[in-house]
Amino acid sequence: MVAAVGACALLATACAWLHAGKPPAATRLAALGAARSVDVRPEPARHYAQRPVWQPCEDEPSYQCTTLAAPLDYAHPESGDITLAVTRLRSTGTASERIGSLLYNPGGPGDSAIDGLRGIAEDFSPAMRAAYDLVAVDPRGVGASTPLDCGSAAPAPATGSRPFAGGKPDFEALDEARAETADACLRHSGRLLPHVGTPDAARDLDLVRALVGDERLHYLGFSYGTYLGATYAELFPSRVGRMALDGGVDPTIDGYRRFLDPAHGYQVAWEAFAADCARRPGCPVGRSPAEAGRVLDALVARLDRSPRREGKDVAVTGADLLRIVLAALKRPAWDELRLALGEMVAPAGDTAALQRLSAAEEEAVADVGFTAVSCLSAALGPVFTPAQAEALLPAFRRASPQFGAYYSALLTTCAHWPVGPARPAQAFSAPPTSPILVVGTLRDPATPYAWSQALTRLFPSARLVTWDGDGHTAYLQPGSACVDAAVDRYLLSGRLPPAGTVCH
Repeated sequence: MVAAVGACALLATACAWLHAGKPPAATRLAALGAARSVDVRPEPARHYAQRPVWQPCEDEPSYQCTTLAAPLDYAHPESGDITLAVTRLRSTGTASERIGSLLYNPGGPGDSAIDGLRGIAEDFSPAMRAAYDLVAVDPRGVGASTPLDCGSAAPAPATGSRPFAGGKPDFEALDEARAETADACLRHSGRLLPHVGTPDAARDLDLVRALVGDERLHYLGFSYGTYLGATYAELFPSRVGRMALDGGVDPTIDGYRRFLDPAHGYQVAWEAFAADCARRPGCPVGRSPAEAGRVLDALVARLDRSPRREGKDVAVTGADLLRIVLAALKRPAWDELRLALGEMVAPAGDTAALQRLSAAEEEAVADVGFTAVSCLSAALGPVFTPAQAEALLPAFRRASPQFGAYYSALLTTCAHWPVGPARPAQAFSAPPTSPILVVGTLRDPATPYAWSQALTRLFPSARLVTWDGDGHTAYLQPGSACVDAAVDRYLLSGRLPPAGTVCH
């Protein structure tokens, strides 16, 4: 992995910086942060004794909805409750066909599991629909569960409020915006902020597991959802049922690699797209990956100098184009991306394809849920000052000439967040569990394949299925019938595929 480029020297420097002092907001909640732990406490009897009342969902009557009370603080369950919103789609099978409930998490962090389930439910095979109730719980702080409230403060965009200057993010402007967001979230949700992390969300999964009547958790998690699933397996190893983790996150990485690795992953994805484009007539970015990189760099620079305007309401900057390219590589949407880049290369014309891609793009990094959950995890939330992030910019550019600068801007995401991780990422333990299935995509830009390999190695019972494909995650994606069959077989029978399985 190019993630190792300069890492040893840079990380040593970064660690020295990190010990220099805590940001002001972190000091205010230091006592709360110190009190948190991943140790499993006795189950709060009152909460585990609830009887869910399922009703047809108002907006989707084919689904059932309920709300559950969960402790704000599992270490002190008497200190108050939060609300968890839960949705399920009942099994279509007979009693003899039914296995139980399959809890689903789409990733993020900060994404609504309920919305995600409704978007994916029809893609499950008839056998899966017969075997499982499909269940989604919006994580605490997210969606219809007790939400984070940051007032009117908007999260800082990935690249700052002003264009890149010579290809460099405006680190100072980003820092100011993120400090304002952190202060607003502290004022409005200071009591909730320390309790929206992944261990708390994993305990919520166990509460839901118990209340739907399953002895073990059957679980399907994508992307960040693999980190959530792995955390559940760490906390409740004897309760792991059939657990499929697609697009693995390595829970032992630190915040530096959290963004350096995907920067390189997107570079690999871009070059794969560019090589495919070069084989097609009329490719708008040239005849080789090297030429495509130069074309994209020139487009970004030109748009930052003079944004492309379509009417009075549409202005496309270089940062906008980068975000859209990243989203298209993640899906992947190569045909649409070729059309959009053709529009931008042309001296005149509309931006219809670009706007279609933009409408489909979801920038999780600009969401307070993403920030709040990430900053509570040493594996997901780095704490770098603007000067530190700028010093690391050359390493990011080496890892990814096209996207390194963009990703370096994310290093300061948690610099002012009011509460930080309870333990270092490397402290993650992986006790023996029932067999776990991990799915990794060779050219996954967002959760690089090496992360799925590392996650598999952590658990003695885990096995990796590899998809020789592109885009983020594999199960239920177009063209991944081999992966679908392997995952379904495991979730339906508990049988893992042969070691070394590669799907093409």
